[in-house]
Amino acid sequence: MAHKILVADDEQALLDTVRAYLIEAGLQVVTARNGHEAVFAFRHESPALVILDVMMPEMDGWDAARLIRKESQVPIVFLTARVDDIDHVTGLEIGADDYLTKPFSPRVLVAHVRALLRRIYGDLGTVNPVWQVGELEVNSETRQVTCAGTRIELTPTEFELLATLIARPGRVFTRLELLDRLQGQSFAAFERAIDVHIKNLRAKVEPNPHEPEYIETVFGVGYRMREA
Repeated sequence: MAHKILVADDEQALLDTVRAYLIEAGLQVVTARNGHEAVFAFRHESPALVILDVMMPEMDGWDAARLIRKESQVPIVFLTARVDDIDHVTGLEIGADDYLTKPFSPRVLVAHVRALLRRIYGDLGTVNPVWQVGELEVNSETRQVTCAGTRIELTPTEFELLATLIARPGRVFTRLELLDRLQGQSFAAFERAIDVHIKNLRAKVEPNPHEPEYIETVFGVGYRMREA
């Protein structure tokens, strides 16, 4: 069955173009013209991925994403005409998985969507299905994360980062290496991206995010998972 994609944008011409390219790529598409319609469609259509324009009438993309994030860890891609760093930071803190700045090529958007879908729903390959450090456990097959037996809900990007780190305890990953693992993302040139993702991840998996037990900072280099 084809994955269903929700696209929300108040520019009808852009909405029609993106819809046509996604359908041509073999995907199902549901559209919305503002944040209210996007949240309603999300709740009733259960899409595999959500694409939100940041600036929309009635309810903008930020607020729509916040409501969606309260209910689901579905991957979210933001579209924006602005290039300010604060927009990138806001999107990352909400839990965005990708970010495209207008104008963009519809084919590039389709490539990003396909990459995210492959990374999140595709075959993870022949790897050890379960990694564990202390009371933190990651199952690569079910994509479930638990700590001390309690289930932890992560965004797809957070899961990918955690899986990368916990698969090689003690191994130091630079920020560029971690960014490279997030295939399909447009954050690669954005210096603070990994730091924001790690902050969000620590808030969920660490007993005390201010004194992390699992994800260690290697100052001037990057991050590592403490050795088991």
